Amino acid sequence: MKRIEYRKVRRVQPNYYEYTGEHTTEPVSMQLFIFNEEGYEEYKNVSLERITKECTDERQEGDVKWLNIHGLHDVELIKNIGTFFSIEPVVIGDILNVSRRTRIEEFGDVLFFSVKSVLPEEFEGELRTEQVSFLLKGDVIVSFQEKKSDYFGHIRERIRTGNGIVRKRKNDYLLYLMLDAIMENFFITTEKYETQIDKLSKDTKVARQTDFIKSVEQTKENLYFLKRSVTPLRDALYNLKTHREDDDEFVTIRKPTLSFFARLHQKCLELLDQAEYDLHSVDSASNFHFSAQSQRMNQIMKTLTIFSVIFMPLTFIVGVYGMNFDNMPELRTENGYFVVLGVMAVIIIAMVIYFKKERLVLNTYNEI
Repeated sequence: MKRIEYRKVRRVQPNYYEYTGEHTTEPVSMQLFIFNEEGYEEYKNVSLERITKECTDERQEGDVKWLNIHGLHDVELIKNIGTFFSIEPVVIGDILNVSRRTRIEEFGDVLFFSVKSVLPEEFEGELRTEQVSFLLKGDVIVSFQEKKSDYFGHIRERIRTGNGIVRKRKNDYLLYLMLDAIMENFFITTEKYETQIDKLSKDTKVARQTDFIKSVEQTKENLYFLKRSVTPLRDALYNLKTHREDDDEFVTIRKPTLSFFARLHQKCLELLDQAEYDLHSVDSASNFHFSAQSQRMNQIMKTLTIFSVIFMPLTFIVGVYGMNFDNMPELRTENGYFVVLGVMAVIIIAMVIYFKKERLVLNTYNEI
């Protein structure tokens, strides 16, 4: 996971726009869906002129128009789209500044919704992030993605085939479907880390300490980032839920659709609970690992202590008979050497029997 660095030195001229992301290689592409209950029209790689023509066609008044944009690095194009839909300059700036947190805000007849989407990479420990922004105005919804992805493929297919109620609803229901698709990515990511946490729990007894600590810290960092991404989304959806309970709707969100956003709020709570549980699981695995390491170290020290105790009297005997005095008892005894060795052997056997009787030696070797 790569964090976006906020640059302190920035131009502050009015209406100055700058894309702060890193996806600048692929060309910007736009797709336009126009649909109602009876049918749909789809335009791929559509131009701004075609968008202007279709969105101002009086014969299509009342039809839902979904403009999806892949790529934000063409700042002039994004600016022109904002001008066409009469979007506040501050909103265009927030769309291009992908370091902002998730939020929902209404500017007159325009609803702005910005959300972070996450997906785990194929390489273990990495996390892919992307900001997705939405604009609702009248019967139009515009979605801004930093790069091409397949978040909304199933929604396009439902529009084409007419499955479900998406073509019977307005653009606020389409916003719900896209937010739900983004939240599914959070669940996919959470499930991946649950599998990784299970593996960490199994590796606590066998993994090398450096590798284990690195995996634990990477997993905790990604889970915390996941929480930071879901928490503002929960707050934004709570605002919608509160408006519903207070019977005070957003202009662009119709009252029958608010119940769907309440479901998304409940999903956010489930995600946060699961992330919190996963963090506790990682901490438990980490604590168990360090407790096991400490226990192993204690057993090693215990073994070394037992050997030290056994050899202490032998060292004393050797030290006494290593003194070079002429007048020492038993110094010139013919079998003194063998007698001392025998005494040493008796001492060793006696101490081993004692330790076994007290279950010190047996437990030490079994636990190691």
